[in-house]
Amino acid sequence: MRIANFRLFSSAPTLALAPVVAALVLTLAAPSLVTAQRGLFPGGNGPQSVAPVAEKLFDAVVNISTTQAAKGPQGIPLPKVPKDSPFGDFFEEFFNKKGGRVPPSDRKVSSLGSGFVIDGKEGLVVTNNHVIEGADEIVINFHDGSKLKVDKVLGKDSKTDLALLKVTPKKPLPQVGFGSSATLRVGDWVMAIGNPFGLGGSLTVGVISAKQRDINSGPYDDFLQTDAAINKGNSGGPLFNMDGEVIGVNTAIISPTGGSIGIGFAVPSDTATNVIEQLRQFGETRRGWLGVKIQTITDDIAETLGVKENSGALVSAVTPGSPAASGGLEAGDVIMKFDGKDVNTMRGLPKIVAQTPIGKSVDVEVLRRGEKKSLKVAVGRLTEDDEAAPGTPPPSPKVTEEKSPERKHIGLTLATLNDELRQRFGIDGKIKGVVVLDVDPQSPAASKGIKMGDVIVEAGQDPIVSPDDLGKSVDKVKKSGRKAVLLRVEDGKGDLRFIAVPLIP
Repeated sequence: MRIANFRLFSSAPTLALAPVVAALVLTLAAPSLVTAQRGLFPGGNGPQSVAPVAEKLFDAVVNISTTQAAKGPQGIPLPKVPKDSPFGDFFEEFFNKKGGRVPPSDRKVSSLGSGFVIDGKEGLVVTNNHVIEGADEIVINFHDGSKLKVDKVLGKDSKTDLALLKVTPKKPLPQVGFGSSATLRVGDWVMAIGNPFGLGGSLTVGVISAKQRDINSGPYDDFLQTDAAINKGNSGGPLFNMDGEVIGVNTAIISPTGGSIGIGFAVPSDTATNVIEQLRQFGETRRGWLGVKIQTITDDIAETLGVKENSGALVSAVTPGSPAASGGLEAGDVIMKFDGKDVNTMRGLPKIVAQTPIGKSVDVEVLRRGEKKSLKVAVGRLTEDDEAAPGTPPPSPKVTEEKSPERKHIGLTLATLNDELRQRFGIDGKIKGVVVLDVDPQSPAASKGIKMGDVIVEAGQDPIVSPDDLGKSVDKVKKSGRKAVLLRVEDGKGDLRFIAVPLIP
């Protein structure tokens, strides 16, 4: 994968998507061998030896080298001299003859990464997408010194940073198989094999430090974290369990210098196998699509909804014509289960939906106004348009002199929407509710990020069409004994979110 260092401060940790040059292809170790080698951990410092397992794997791990043509100037630029200088002709003649000034030309840029063979007969190699991105030529270098050019990139997926390559072997290649990352526990021993800093095949050992890590590299982040040393050149290489099975694809590190500080990340095998199989069959990924905007259930929102914090995914909006809309999902629903799988966090739902077969009719369990409901939804196919539909500018409404009465509630100065206010704040004509004209900086509403120009469309999950409606909802919430009122807020771009605003006693 690409090496990308994002430095916030000179001393701050850096997220580096480390191009891993791994030269390993796994062959599954015999269970008896593995069992014998797990042995005891002398002094609690680790396994006695991983050599019997590791020596079976090196031949399946590969080094991946790529070349890419890059255009740019070369040589020494001609010194600048005054226009009428007597030395002008001298410099021109000297630099042209000596080759100091060379016209722009194509240059070859090389990079290194790692990968591993998953099918020795077909010649299929897995690596990171960023390792081969933009490459004009890709060469697979094997542990025994042999090389093969990549015939074809069968497919790549930028969202999980995976790619599948095809070579034509003269004889079956050593290969490795995937294990299940779901069975891993924090503290389990793992091995990483790769080509750090171009030094050649290297092995490091560590443990699983954490699971389900989100490092903000994509919409489906669910990384394994390990303290097994992963460095530049290890990207795309395998992370093995003690049975010699691939349980992760090494992808990123956090480091202030680019070297390992014991915080590395790998794509879990359960995610990788699904993506790789689709790349193998279709040359692309085909992900499920639900058609909802969701948000995390914070502790204050949880209190207003009567659910546990960080349980489920709160639907803030439903895309018209989407599978969710057809299945009856509504804004304000809390999705608790999808296709029989618990939705424990907001970011867990997109991954579950994406891995669901397209067209499958699934059961969706939601909590709506405190009551559980079961819905049937036929999963659609995700497209780029579905993922990031561009916003359309609101139409320019006809300006009128109509005045709207203002009211103050929970630190907000509010008015019913009219043409003049829509134009002033750029609010779409389809949006209904009350617009925020001013926010008391000392109010709880201000601390929750509500700003001038926002539109409150619901309060306590009831529609709001006038400032007085909000006042009634606030009174209703107070009588119920709850400490906050749940507002559904929409900005001028049409982005919807739920906000729980604490009520001052």
